[in-house]
Amino acid sequence: MTELDERRAEVAAACRVLSARGLAPGILGHISLRVDPDRLLVRCRGPRERGLAWTEAADIRLVDLNGEPGAAGELDGGYAPPNELPMHTEVLRRRPDVDVVVHAHPPDVVAADLAGITIRPIVGAFDIPGTQLAAGGVPVYPRGVLIRTGALAEEMVDALRDRPVVVLRAHGLTSTGETVPQAVLRAVSVDTIARLSLAVVSAGGTLVDLPGRDMAELPDLGGAFTLGTAWRHELSRLAGFGA
Repeated sequence: MTELDERRAEVAAACRVLSARGLAPGILGHISLRVDPDRLLVRCRGPRERGLAWTEAADIRLVDLNGEPGAAGELDGGYAPPNELPMHTEVLRRRPDVDVVVHAHPPDVVAADLAGITIRPIVGAFDIPGTQLAAGGVPVYPRGVLIRTGALAEEMVDALRDRPVVVLRAHGLTSTGETVPQAVLRAVSVDTIARLSLAVVSAGGTLVDLPGRDMAELPDLGGAFTLGTAWRHELSRLAGFGA
């Protein structure tokens, strides 16, 4: 297996994780991975499209920043990049710190935003990376549109700014990272906080940010645990779903 084959397999598995987690349960959503300055691997739709839960390495195709084949034959066989490829390419163009872009449609994230609930650090040790992400702010792109043009993608990236995740109103979210696990796990954390927020409000409670003195006590558990172990867990969960 070549390095490119390994990366295709990694992106495909990440798509299945999104589905297993309920962030992209149907046929909508995609992940991209920067390969070099001009090309990326991205989940494409082919003639046997069945949804993210059944993503295979063959569905991950190499394209350039304009959506053209990144190598001979990459879009043969009826494969096509997602309509919202511009959201991936615009992030990669403007954010050199980002190598992976995740787009998903988590229902709880959409519902929380439409209810006026922002992603806030309401938890602590329950999810330390997620809490720290929320404490830095999760912006919202306020247009519920299909981000299929460069102009709309520019608006989304303007809303994202230098943050790792942006909520897309009436749509979903876009999450970024240096690696596939980081970008996906960030999306999972935002979804978890959205779901907890909805539960608290539905129960008649009031959302309260974690006190600063508690936030200061949250340690950095290290990438080996928060990314490495957490990602092995996500991949192991797939086996339980028969993926």
